[in-house]
Amino acid sequence: MESITGGRADTGGDAGADDRGRAGARTRSGGGKSRYHHGDLRNALIEAAVELAKEGGPERVVLREAARSVGVSPTAAYRHFEGQGELLEEVKTHGQQALAASMKAAVRALPASDDPGEAAVRRTEAVGRGYLRFAIEHPGLYRTAFCRTAAAAEHDFTGLEVPDAGAEFAAFRELSDTLDALVATGRMRPENRPAAEAAAWATVHGLSLLILDGPLALLPPDQRDAVVERTLTTIVAGLIR
Repeated sequence: MESITGGRADTGGDAGADDRGRAGARTRSGGGKSRYHHGDLRNALIEAAVELAKEGGPERVVLREAARSVGVSPTAAYRHFEGQGELLEEVKTHGQQALAASMKAAVRALPASDDPGEAAVRRTEAVGRGYLRFAIEHPGLYRTAFCRTAAAAEHDFTGLEVPDAGAEFAAFRELSDTLDALVATGRMRPENRPAAEAAAWATVHGLSLLILDGPLALLPPDQRDAVVERTLTTIVAGLIR
């Protein structure tokens, strides 16, 4: 069985390359810190904050630290962000987009199937695999993607309906579309569809945390991968029962 982290998924360019392309010209100083010269300072600060999140999760996303990383003053940084919360929200959104990219990459890696129903089942397993791969490979950014922010508190999840707009919901939308495909191909009964996102997401998210912070962190990779595959098989079996 291929290791869940054996082949690195496309997680949006290593969860940071997209921002690097937009950040403008930058060089490396002798101390190892990036120095901003020209271009889009806002995106340069976001890029720096993403790297901070990778290092230590949401607690490391500090506006002054991001400013220091790109070689500008905190005053310059505050011209682009009202405060800490706004920068953290940008990094959180970046993490959600990168998570969704990992899920989509896992789907793209699937072999072709002539059976739409079987393809939908494999897609469901793949989105879970891509989700867990991202959590294991990018734990700091993964934790940031799900941190609580003031902006997140304003969203209404009544009935598990996610607003149509908003890149921060990209991963949820990928899961929702995948479950819709199960129904469309006749592999899931329509009456089983309501709230299925919650059951599927809670399972893979809980497993991710057990692997990152719980007793499953002690498992060797082969045993961890076996647990992952067994969990995904069980989730899908429940969805299509």
